[in-house]
Amino acid sequence: MNITFHTILAMFGVPSGGEILLVLLVVLLLFGSKNLPHMARTLGRMLEEFRRASREVTDEIMQAGDDSAKPQKPLPGSVPKEDDGEETSATKAAPPKEDGQP
Repeated sequence: MNITFHTILAMFGVPSGGEILLVLLVVLLLFGSKNLPHMARTLGRMLEEFRRASREVTDEIMQAGDDSAKPQKPLPGSVPKEDDGEETSATKAAPPKEDGQP
């Protein structure tokens, strides 16, 4: 037997105004009128944090897709590694000055 969300929705139908009011009354009795505003604020903050995290992950995925198409640039100040064994101008020692000062 394959029960899906649509099957369950068809069995119970869409909640009417009276049913929603009954659920709200039960929630009010369970948690009290003083706790409901605090709970609603907490729920709102949690939803906003979830949306923010979801947006950040989506942005990172989009950036990773964009970055993979572009060639990688070396970081500023980094010296490219040379494997040919020759000295580069950065590694060569400067010739001593003729006046005796280093």
